[in-house]
Amino acid sequence: MMANQRHQVAIFQRRLVQYRVPLFIRLREACAAEGIDLRVVYGQASASDSTRNDSGQLQWADEVKARWFNVAGTELLWQPTPADIRRSDLLILTQENKILSNYPLLARRSMPGAGKAKVAFWGHGRNLQSTNPDGLSEQAKALLSTRVDWWFAYTDGGRDILIENGYPADRITSLANAIDDDAFRSDLAAADDDLLTSMSNDIDLADGAPLGLYCGALYAEKRVDLLIDVVDRIQARIPTFRLVVIGDGPTRPELDAALASRPWARCVGTLTGAEKAAWFRLATMQLSPGAVGLHVLDSFIAGVPLATTADALHGPEIDYLEPGVNGLLLPTDPTAFAEGVVDVLQDPALLATMVERGQVAAKRYTLAAMVDNFVHGMTRCLST
Repeated sequence: MMANQRHQVAIFQRRLVQYRVPLFIRLREACAAEGIDLRVVYGQASASDSTRNDSGQLQWADEVKARWFNVAGTELLWQPTPADIRRSDLLILTQENKILSNYPLLARRSMPGAGKAKVAFWGHGRNLQSTNPDGLSEQAKALLSTRVDWWFAYTDGGRDILIENGYPADRITSLANAIDDDAFRSDLAAADDDLLTSMSNDIDLADGAPLGLYCGALYAEKRVDLLIDVVDRIQARIPTFRLVVIGDGPTRPELDAALASRPWARCVGTLTGAEKAAWFRLATMQLSPGAVGLHVLDSFIAGVPLATTADALHGPEIDYLEPGVNGLLLPTDPTAFAEGVVDVLQDPALLATMVERGQVAAKRYTLAAMVDNFVHGMTRCLST
C-alpha cells in the first residue's frame, strides 16, 4: 500500500460468537498499525444457533438487524449493509449460500465503473458438513467461490480445495484458524489445587482416575448418541472413569435424558474462560466422536488428547490432528472407539507422548499467527 494511505476493510459475520471476539480485537489493532480501519458487521443468531448460548459482544462493531427466513426447512439470512460500509475498500464475506445479502455485494463487484469495493470470501472452500457434496448447493458454492478478488481460507486444506476448483493460488491466504491461546493458557494456570480438588470431589473423581471431557456445541453432527455408547463401554472397562460434557444446543435434551441414569457423567452447560479451563485441567482425554473443529486446539494446549471418528463431518481444523501422534481417529463402531481410548488411558507412556506432541502442535496454531496471516492477506489484496 502507498505510504500514509488508509483503507477501510469490513468483515461480515452472520452472528458474533464469543470465541471470535479476541480475534477481532487483536485484528483491529494490527490493522490500524498497517493503515487499515477495520469494521466488523454482524447480526443475531438464528433460532437453531441461539440454543448454543455462545454469543459474544463487541462494543465498537456494527450490529445490524438480521432477518431470518425458513424456506422448506432451510434457514436463509438477509443482513443489511450500512451505507458507509458499502464504500469500504474491501468487503470480507462469509462463504455461505444461505446469506442472501451476499449476492448483491458480489453482483456490485462485477458491474462496470470505478470505486467499488473489492470482495473476498472467508470460509472452508466448500461445505465440509454437507451430506451431499455433489449436489446443486455445493455446485453453486463452487461457482461463486471463483467470483471474488481474494480468499481467506481457514486452513491449508481449504486452500487446496480452492486451487482444485480453479481459484488462483496467489490470491489465497491460509489463515491457520486458531483460538485465543494466550488467554486459554492463563485460564489453565489460574485453576489452583483447591479448586481442582473441589471439582474432583463434586463428580466423585478418584485420585489418578481418568476423566473424559466433551467440549462443544450439541447438535446432530456431534453424535451425542455415539458418545453415550462409547462412554458406557469405557466405564464398564474402567469403573473409576468419569465424563463431563461442556456445551449446549439442540440435542441437549437427548443428552440430559441419557445422563439421568448415569451418575458418573454430567453436563455442565456452556462454559467459557476459567470455568471451562478448570475442567480441561482435570481431564485426561477429550472425547468427540462427531464433528470436530477448533476444540482440537484446546486439547493440544491443555495436554488433553482428542479422540474422534474418521468419518465424521469435521471442520477444517481436523487437519491439525495427526492420528496416533497427537490424537486419535477411530472407527465409528462404539466398541472399537472405546477400545482405542482405553488402550491410551491404560498406557501412560503413550498418553504422555500424545500430550507432548499436541503441545508442539499448539505452538504452530496461535491467534497471533492467525492475525498476522489475516493482515498480510488484506494488504496484499488491497495492493493488487
